[in-house]
Amino acid sequence: MDSLRGKVAIVGAADTEVGVVPHLSATQLYVKGAKLALEDAGITKDEVDGLITCTSFVEPYMYHAEMIAEYMQIFPRYCLNVATGGGTTLAIMHHAASAIATGVCNTVLITMADNMLSGLSRDKAIEAMSTAGHAQFERPYGPPIPGFYAMLAQAHMHAYGTTSEQLAAVAVACRKHASMNPAAQMRQPITIDDVVNSKMIAHPLHLLDCSLVSDGGAAIVMTSAERAKSFKKKPVYMLGVGEGHSHEHLSQARSLTTSAAKEAGARAYAMAGLEPKDIDVAELYDCFTPVVIIELEDLGFCPKGEGGRFVEGGRIELGGELPINTHGGLMSHCHPGHPGSLFSITEAVRQLRGECGPRQVKDAEIAFVHAQGGIMSTHCSMILGKESN
Repeated sequence: MDSLRGKVAIVGAADTEVGVVPHLSATQLYVKGAKLALEDAGITKDEVDGLITCTSFVEPYMYHAEMIAEYMQIFPRYCLNVATGGGTTLAIMHHAASAIATGVCNTVLITMADNMLSGLSRDKAIEAMSTAGHAQFERPYGPPIPGFYAMLAQAHMHAYGTTSEQLAAVAVACRKHASMNPAAQMRQPITIDDVVNSKMIAHPLHLLDCSLVSDGGAAIVMTSAERAKSFKKKPVYMLGVGEGHSHEHLSQARSLTTSAAKEAGARAYAMAGLEPKDIDVAELYDCFTPVVIIELEDLGFCPKGEGGRFVEGGRIELGGELPINTHGGLMSHCHPGHPGSLFSITEAVRQLRGECGPRQVKDAEIAFVHAQGGIMSTHCSMILGKESN
């Protein structure tokens, strides 16, 4: 299980501006993020021999990675486009790590972006939200994406007594952290009452239980642990990674309260030789508040059914037992679609470098990042560390 442990490192990480960015197209956001990450790594594009991207909703190309290579005049020997919904980032990094460790390429640039807020029409946004289900067995009943996640929340409430106020605690923590992040899209602090009194979207999910819609991009540079020693900034090492995949359509899910995050997390812990108690900071996928509660349970941070109680009392806030989403997450920092979880990686890198200012987790040595795509369909967990072992 330790085949990739400590063998690959992140040597460059950067974000573009986020929120409403009407002056940049999706492609320009991809390229801007890439250039900033290369600058952070202290290398030029000519030193890149691997390029991986995700698909853009707004500007789709059949050969998207090749299009970005063409635009930037990069001529890689390894070029790949990956699309697994919100889990895309970590799946891409898993591919990159494997390619580097096996000698397929030496230095991989990963860039992801989209302009879902300024570039996607209202009609297209509604279409995307309403066509996620199975065409024959789910769509005829009309559930949009928030409706599917509302079903998960209802199931958790029914099984374990989880409350709307406990869901709201997730949103409050993310917004508290975003208030300390000048780059975040939403920075005004909110309260539990603000969340539960916000507009009902799909019972029991209120507006503030839902993630944002955003423009933005991010990028990272990965290379071997040995080569990473020569880069200008201290590397952040990949210690463990694991995936778990259970279904595409929610009607076929094995459970509404337990996800394949359980398998993904277990595989990442096994590779890293670590346990949940070893984690200093966690960046968890937070498209809707109940997702975080389910992830906390499935990833071993608390027993099944106790996620609602776990998030109470500031436990997931800075200074608490397990600070999560220290940049604000998808709830408050930004959510431009597929690229959303790459901001979790760039934040984890900054936390381990000690670059986060007022939102810095003291003495952060180990970071856990988790992303999921679909409706809790595809999961990937990653453990990053300041040291390679």
